[in-house]
Amino acid sequence: METRKVYLDEHSNLLQLEEHMYPLVDVQSPNVFRNLFPYDEIPKIAFNDRIVPHHMPNEIWITDTTFRDGQQSRAPYTTEQIVTLYDYFHRLGGPKGKIRQCEFFLYSEKDRNAVYKCLERGYEFPEVTSWIRASKKDFELVKEIGLKETGILVSCSDYHIFYKLKMTRREAMNHYLSVVRECLETGIRPRCHLEDITRSDIYGFVIPFCLELMKLMEEYQIPIKIRVCDTMGYGVNYPGAVIPRSIPGIIYGIRVHAGVPSELIEFHGHNDFYKAVNNSTTAWLYGACGVNCSLFGIGERTGNTPLEAMVFEYAQIRGTLDGMDTTVITEMADYYEKEIGYRVPSRTPFVGRNFNVTRAGIHADGLMKNEEIYNIFDTGKFLNRPPLVSVSNTSGIAGIVHWINTYYHLQGERMLDKNSPLAIEVKKWVDEEYATGRVTVLTDDELVAEIEKVCKEQGITL
Repeated sequence: METRKVYLDEHSNLLQLEEHMYPLVDVQSPNVFRNLFPYDEIPKIAFNDRIVPHHMPNEIWITDTTFRDGQQSRAPYTTEQIVTLYDYFHRLGGPKGKIRQCEFFLYSEKDRNAVYKCLERGYEFPEVTSWIRASKKDFELVKEIGLKETGILVSCSDYHIFYKLKMTRREAMNHYLSVVRECLETGIRPRCHLEDITRSDIYGFVIPFCLELMKLMEEYQIPIKIRVCDTMGYGVNYPGAVIPRSIPGIIYGIRVHAGVPSELIEFHGHNDFYKAVNNSTTAWLYGACGVNCSLFGIGERTGNTPLEAMVFEYAQIRGTLDGMDTTVITEMADYYEKEIGYRVPSRTPFVGRNFNVTRAGIHADGLMKNEEIYNIFDTGKFLNRPPLVSVSNTSGIAGIVHWINTYYHLQGERMLDKNSPLAIEVKKWVDEEYATGRVTVLTDDELVAEIEKVCKEQGITL
């Protein structure tokens, strides 16, 4: 009779019964989960109500793919831009290195020059890592440059194994393991990117593959990281949802059944179904130490998990920023617009031009009385972005007063109220603008010109 080992789980402090081993299921034809992913219908989210426990690691962190996945959907950054952004990531991550790693391409001379210049900075964090083709030549290049870790693509769904690679599961696994072994032979830490994991056979391929990777890790005594890649954004965070779409189920399986420690599990999400942020936070909650992000979510198709979003997710679930300097986020957004020429969509949380701007007069009145009523947190403190109002036909005199006080940094006794002669005159001018058929919001330049005109006429000094 088989005897399974009983062991103490250090996280829950409860005795656990060792699970059965999971052998590779080498199917003859691909399992593409047509019941969940009927291509001529919207994908389906099914439930079996199997719940797995939360398993928040002792420490969690963010890694960045701005210079890899982020460059696959836009014009490549210049070397100078990459180095500048890398400096920003270092400052944002703070003294505890909460922005743990940045990954880089090594294909071109420009890519390698950027890597060399970032290495010259001498920062402990973010660590410079690479993403390469799985070849001996590229492994040697990683070693020559002096990097300690590299990403390797190991696609794991039958969509990729059968249709793209034209292999069986057994052939794909053997190929991947030989590539990982080549990487380990050079002394480089492999980071295995399990592409399209949310359409893969988790217990028929992913878990058996990860078990083999853990054997290699034990043999070579070199860490092997598992990146859980929700390549198509199919992952969901709902308790009781079925795998392969269940992010809790995937993280649990890799951690418990494949024995991959939390510090070697990293989630990489895409936003095709607006779930990248929720899925990334869920990966943390169920046992992944790392979440891989791209600045402003810029990435393939709908983009990746926005890095700035996960900074604030971190603060909300941990109760602290752990030294991260969130004001750097605003500097980065300004840099993108002024130096790179990328306009962040105006309603983007935390960084868009209008993320904390209100146009409604009744909201402006509330902001003037107490900004907590209509502002998510002290955005002036954490982002150097105090809440603003845009002046239009619906702003009312309260909106105009708030705009003037904020724009001219009027505080204490200098602050205007709704009885201010200046505000009253500006309100008359605004009303006249819209009475003649205007439909657009007034610009800052227009407001400043009118305010200066009224101040000159009435001898008012701001």
